[in-house]
Amino acid sequence: MIDRIGKDLEFYQKALALRQQRQEVLATNIANADTPNYKARDIDFSATLREAIGGGSSVPRLPDTSLTLTASRHIPARAHTTGPAQELYRVPLQPSLDGNTVDMNVERTEFAENTAKYQTDLQVLNARIKSLLTAMQQ
Repeated sequence: MIDRIGKDLEFYQKALALRQQRQEVLATNIANADTPNYKARDIDFSATLREAIGGGSSVPRLPDTSLTLTASRHIPARAHTTGPAQELYRVPLQPSLDGNTVDMNVERTEFAENTAKYQTDLQVLNARIKSLLTAMQQ
């Protein structure tokens, strides 16, 4: 039963990790708004999430890693990678003379939208966990 719950929550885990990674990319764009020749980047969230849950692989995935135990008291550990989210360059609407392609209006909008979606994902996950707890208590 625990495996089924883990599989059920795995989607939310991957979605939240990708939203967090996208938030970092957008924050980097905003931080480099005045850096000459900086190229704004973004992540195709839908394609990357589809790939992470097994809907096709366009970006090569690193193999899963497991540690070799050298003592009986070591804790076995495994690292499962979803593969790096491919960062794409944003096409500028109006590039600046110094070669910077960050449009602060676009970046702020994308940042706010991603924040709202991240919070929504957390609320949905919270509701899902509460419903599972209720089902287990009955």
